[in-house]
Amino acid sequence: MISIGIRSRLINRPRILHAHRDKQNLKRVAIVQSNYLPWKGYFDMIAAVDEFILFDDVQYTRRDWRNRNLIKTPHGTKWLTVPVQVKGKYKQTIRQTKVDGTDWRAAHWTALQLNYGRAPFFDEVFEMLAPFYTGPAVTHLSEINRQLISMVCKYLGIETKISSTGDYTMVEGKSLRLADLCVQADAKEYVSGPSAKGYIDADMFKARDIALSWFDYSGYPTYPQLWGDFTHQVSIVDLLFNCGRDSGTYMKCVSH
Repeated sequence: MISIGIRSRLINRPRILHAHRDKQNLKRVAIVQSNYLPWKGYFDMIAAVDEFILFDDVQYTRRDWRNRNLIKTPHGTKWLTVPVQVKGKYKQTIRQTKVDGTDWRAAHWTALQLNYGRAPFFDEVFEMLAPFYTGPAVTHLSEINRQLISMVCKYLGIETKISSTGDYTMVEGKSLRLADLCVQADAKEYVSGPSAKGYIDADMFKARDIALSWFDYSGYPTYPQLWGDFTHQVSIVDLLFNCGRDSGTYMKCVSH
């Protein structure tokens, strides 16, 4: 047990209420691989859509955001990494990827305590995260990520439905697979991260009468942050520990 102390376009606008979108039959969907304690932009994308599908039936990638993220420390940024079991040349999906041991949970808790113990909302936020870090160990990376993402969404008041590709049928082909998932989810708009512009075939979506939008991660304001020069590229926990329930003030699509 871990000891606890006390039409392509850019999306850059406040969150639109779900009821308003449903009335116009404009269901929005995003499909993204799960990450470990993702950064604030990940949660902004969740808040911007009606359904967020965790794309975990694709190959696990090493040294990526799937099983690690950054926090701030007095000595710069530090990785929090979930050790995982890998097979051969990583011929396994994210969903199939198992965690290697349980000691990492105590190590991550210690790192959070040491580096954010002085933050204004440390006690409140870790009380929110405690059921995960002190409860029964989870064996698969995908479920770890989903549990933590759901906890943070609840804390931030994000009511978007979170599902996974395991709830749907997968077909072959990068763009076709995404477009087909949108059809199965009854989506009228697919929201994609800007990094996918290099491979997404817009015609796949157009043929199915699905609008294609690109999420805009630029222009985030700074917020009160511990330990030296400000950086945006850290886990959401950095924002939560420092700003608590006012975190939405420093985000684009989360109500505040």
